[in-house]
Amino acid sequence: MWSLRAWRYRRLLRRARIAEATWTQVREAFPVLDGLSADEDARLRDLTTLFLHEKTLEPAGDLVLDETMRVAIAAQACLPILHLGLDWYDGWSAVIVYPAEFVPRLEWTDEAGVVHTGEEVRSGEAWQYGPVILSWDDVQASGAGDGYNVVIHEFAHKLDARNGHTEGLPPLHRDMDVREWSSRFAAAFEDLNARVARGEEPAIDPYAGEAPEEFFAVTSEYFFEIPDILHATYPEVYALLRRFYRQDPLARLAPHRVAPGG
Repeated sequence: MWSLRAWRYRRLLRRARIAEATWTQVREAFPVLDGLSADEDARLRDLTTLFLHEKTLEPAGDLVLDETMRVAIAAQACLPILHLGLDWYDGWSAVIVYPAEFVPRLEWTDEAGVVHTGEEVRSGEAWQYGPVILSWDDVQASGAGDGYNVVIHEFAHKLDARNGHTEGLPPLHRDMDVREWSSRFAAAFEDLNARVARGEEPAIDPYAGEAPEEFFAVTSEYFFEIPDILHATYPEVYALLRRFYRQDPLARLAPHRVAPGG
């Protein structure tokens, strides 16, 4: 069916698709983008082009964002929606990029109703109806295949927020069951916190145990960065993320990379 948006996208891709040299440079710099089929690579390049057209990447401080930096951020942001579509990022327009970690002023209310203010060093932040904020130093440290990816983490929060709030439950596809998602994620979340409480060193970053929404964001990082570790640790969570993202990063790994049980 013809649509104005699809027509605009086709026209844009004919005129302004990311240059081959820039795309190759970014692909080589971020191993998280390895293993894509030729069709997936082409699709990701198109999505990244469209993302950069739809969103504004705004440098903060003294940072200067060149085209390669912009593509590096956008490509990792688009990896989770590779088989979902750019409309999953509708409703907001800006990505703000600081040179390094930033210190926002926070306000919160405790259980007694008392309002507190304070500051906290952050590498990324995603506002429910506003921008995604990233540290460029942390973007550069992402995508190496070690489980850390500030871009995927913050954009997972954006997907989560499409239900109106962040609680570790993004809008699920029609063939997915909310009760199954909630029970399996809750069981893994509780298991992680129990392991930390026992003094164990879990395979998943303990920060995932801070809240259900952080568990979803962190396991999304692992899903794309080191899927073998996530699959070996919480196979039911991996299976649900595979159905949600409609991707199987485990299948992209070279055979020697797959963890035992993966």
